[in-house]
Amino acid sequence: MYEILIKGDFSSAHNLRGYKGRCEELHGHSWKVEARFEKEGLNDIGISVDFVTLKSRLKYILKKLDHTYLNKIEVFKTINPSAENIARFIYTRLKSSIKEKGLFLKSLSVWESDTSCATYYEKL
Repeated sequence: MYEILIKGDFSSAHNLRGYKGRCEELHGHSWKVEARFEKEGLNDIGISVDFVTLKSRLKYILKKLDHTYLNKIEVFKTINPSAENIARFIYTRLKSSIKEKGLFLKSLSVWESDTSCATYYEKL
């Protein structure tokens, strides 16, 4: 079994509605994203999946979040753009882009700072 990790990043602003504290105010983050995949075997040239392909798909999703006010994105008009909800948002879109046989998106982590991270995954 192989685990593949790719990373990406984006910058955006948000505020958490209903939060009692500083995060209720408009503020921004330089978000870091980690996507972990799993695949059992290798192809005929000895790789599980092309990193370039996976990074391109992640970059496409993150481009829609980069330099935006997240609260104005349709999905985040009804739910808070928390690290947890952002992780699920990216996970869902990245998972739907997987076309390689046997490749499984294991988890998606979103770091809002060097010390704070939320990870989304689905139970099997």
